[in-house]
This record gives sequence, structure tokens and C-alpha cells, in this order.
Amino acid sequence: MTIARTVKPLDRASDPLPRILVYGAYGYTGQLIVEEAVACGSRPLIAGRDAAKLEPLAERFDLEALAFSLDDTEALDQALARVELVLHCAGPFQETFEPMIDACLRTGVHYLDITGEWQVFAAAARSDAAARDRGILVLPGVGFDVVPSDCLAAHLARRLPDANQLSLGFQAIGRPSRGTARTAARGADGRGRVRRGGELQVVPAGWRTRSIDFGEGERLAVTIPWGDIVTAWYTTSIPDIEVYMAAAPPMVKAMRRSRWLGRLLQTSFVQRRLRRRIDRRAPGPTADQRERGKSLLWGEVRNRHGETRVSRLRAPEGYTLTARTAVLIAQRVLAGDWAAGFHTPAGLYGPDLILEVAGVHRQDEEASEVEALQEEE
Repeated sequence: MTIARTVKPLDRASDPLPRILVYGAYGYTGQLIVEEAVACGSRPLIAGRDAAKLEPLAERFDLEALAFSLDDTEALDQALARVELVLHCAGPFQETFEPMIDACLRTGVHYLDITGEWQVFAAAARSDAAARDRGILVLPGVGFDVVPSDCLAAHLARRLPDANQLSLGFQAIGRPSRGTARTAARGADGRGRVRRGGELQVVPAGWRTRSIDFGEGERLAVTIPWGDIVTAWYTTSIPDIEVYMAAAPPMVKAMRRSRWLGRLLQTSFVQRRLRRRIDRRAPGPTADQRERGKSLLWGEVRNRHGETRVSRLRAPEGYTLTARTAVLIAQRVLAGDWAAGFHTPAGLYGPDLILEVAGVHRQDEEASEVEALQEEE
């Protein structure tokens, strides 16, 4: 077995040694992250399975590129041995995170990814002891999933320390990428998840709806099994957690119809058809669409006395935000600002991490008069 094929050799006379490996670099979000990293002065080592897809990206930014699959253990380990941190961008992450985390544990390299899949967060948390023993950081979800919502959860817990219920929601104004759509299709099984009493609980898809003001008026929103049902628990210890997504009534109806199609949606035949349909779409929003897009996030906490606190975030479009938060966190890790073990973004860096990102604004809704009187008493 040979080391992964080099697409473009590194000119060590002029370029600094790479400290970051971006795997899945030619994917839609991976390319945005590479672009952001280079703009911030980094020279990442880029990698993925397909050399032909890597080559244009390597030439564009004059970077070294390595082509190998994650089941090529020798090539993977040799690539990681050259860097301090991997930023894993190849999804669906349920299919790819395990070999990458295992390789990071073998080689002593920090692990970051941009997943939003609750299953990956739950599995990554189980690597905590091994990561502490190895002296590395395991930090999944350094993009739109889940940095802004995790920071919002931590901020709300700070505002109401005895909260026992947390609701989070988001309205993403912009188009999803093909990778996001593939991940959603893979996870479609007619079931949702929430957290109750500190434990994950299965609920039907489209289980609950509510009207939420994300900052631009009331919108219908529906529960989804977002990554925060895992990460917010580790960040805040709040036992009851729900996550909502703004959705039009037809989408809510489709989610509820999927309750009866769960097994069918997971068959290889249906998954192949869904993937073919997704692959005919554009890779993701254009630069102009990202510029016009935005992300609106909302959160509410409640305690046993009925007191509530509400806060909101307004942020750049989700893919732009992902590139910025991923590179920001990678830079902090490389600067020595990290701790061994499994962590969440806000659990490690605090609720104000998201405010370090250009274009992010946070707003707190004042407590009601009744709650203010209760506090004075």
C-alpha cells in the first residue's frame, strides 16, 4: 500500500508547513472552508477520495492535495501524521466520522467536523475518555450545525441558570447544498427525536409545531432531530430540549406523511432514487445568493416556576457562517486554546464565541413584568 497520491507538490521553499488537513475539501462546504482558511493566512493540506476533483481546488489556491479513501488506513494515518488538526467535511458523517476519529486517536491529531447529525454527536461523545487519554480534542459541529445554536443555548442558560426546558429554532434563508440534502434524505425514517428528562426520546416526524418569531415576524415551525438535542444537553445540562425549524405547511404535512413511509424511505431503491434526484441539483447557493441570505435563530428557556427568557441571533447565510466558524475554531485550537476530550463549541469556548464572527448580532427579549416582580421578591 502506498501513500496517497500527491496531486500538487508543496513548494516548501515558499510555503509554510500545513497544520490543518481539510478532508472532503472539494465538496461544496469544504471549498468554502478552504477559501476562508487561505484568506485567513492558512495553508491547509486538502484531501478527499477523488484526485480529479481535488486538482482544480489545489491549483486555484496553490495547495498540496492528497487523494485517498478513509478505508485506506495507512494513507490516512500518514496524512494525519503531517498535521495537528483535521477539519472533516465529508458527509454524510454517519458514514465517515468513525474512521476519521479512530485515525485521529491513533495519530494524536485533533478532530473537528461540520456535522449536524445527532447520531454523530452522540457517538463522538463516547470517545471522550479515549480522547482524554490520547491528549486530543474531539469537537464535532463547528459550522452552522451547531455553533450558533449551541452558543444561544449556553447564553440562555446563563440568563436563567435554573432552567429545565430549552427550545431552540432556526430559519435558514437560502438554498441547501447537495450534501445537506443527501444527509437529510439518508436520515429520513419517519421519526424525530427530542430530549426528555436528560434522555433522548423517539417521537413521530413533524411531532410538534408552534409559531415562532425569529426576528422578522411569526413563522410556523416544526420539531426536527437537530444536533442540539445532544450538544445542548452537554453544554447546558438542561434535561428537556426541543429543536424547531421554520417550515411551510406543505413541508409539515410531508414530514407527517413520512411517519407511514419510514421503512420504505430507508430502502436502497428509494435512497438511490432520492440521491439521483438530489445530484441533478446545483451544488449549492451561488456567492450572490449567500450574500443575500441570512440565518435567524431563536431560543427560549423556562424554569419550574414558569419564568422564561428568550434570545435571538441574526447571522450570515448558513454556509458562509460555517466557513467562518470552522476556521475561527481551527485557529483557536492551533493557537493552543483547547482541552482534551469531547467538547461542544459553546461548552469549550463559551456562549459569546459566536459574537466573534463578523455579521452576527444577538438580541435578548426582556423578561415579562410578572417575572420581573418575582425576581424582585
